[in-house]
Amino acid sequence: MTADVSTIYLLDVATGNSVEAELRDAIEQAQIDDWQTKWQPALLGILQDLARNGVPMSQWPQSWHWNWAQKTARVQGLLAFRGFSVVAQGETQGLVQVDLTKAGREPNQVRKPLVYIDYLEVAPWNRPEFGAAPRLRGVGTALLTAAVALSDDEGFKGRLGLHSLPQADDFYRKIGMTDLGPDSAYQNLRYFEMTAEQARAFLE
Repeated sequence: MTADVSTIYLLDVATGNSVEAELRDAIEQAQIDDWQTKWQPALLGILQDLARNGVPMSQWPQSWHWNWAQKTARVQGLLAFRGFSVVAQGETQGLVQVDLTKAGREPNQVRKPLVYIDYLEVAPWNRPEFGAAPRLRGVGTALLTAAVALSDDEGFKGRLGLHSLPQADDFYRKIGMTDLGPDSAYQNLRYFEMTAEQARAFLE
């Protein structure tokens, strides 16, 4: 099965120009290969710099140990799990894996189905928190937009849920998701939801 591909545009931070990119409704072997051969060496360099500069591990990128090969293999062939990837300039720029089996907790959408974001990560060179200016902007937003569109297609009206790594909490607040507080059943990570109304505002 081949992935459906949509054209999207990202911002090249260095030039200020827009860059054509592909939003693919799958995570394929080419993306796993990029994660292995390009993301991992870039991340290793960043971690070595942090260690050399005495930055405590608590301040390291909190997704540094994620293994996308394992994550995708675990759900391969299961219809309730989907993936999206963003590809630009010949490289995978971001990945997201979602789960369609979860339900809402926010008071207005309790027990209503939603798209739950299991994992969302952008390539190390696109992450401003790593010190250098990101190469491309808009990757994470494109992946979230794809998740909202999937939620709409499934009849879930754009509803999303996710547990956020602490370094991403502010981002999810900024895009208007509801912070439902730390979840003691899930490593005390904060749980966020996007309501149908918030999804409409986000897309606008």
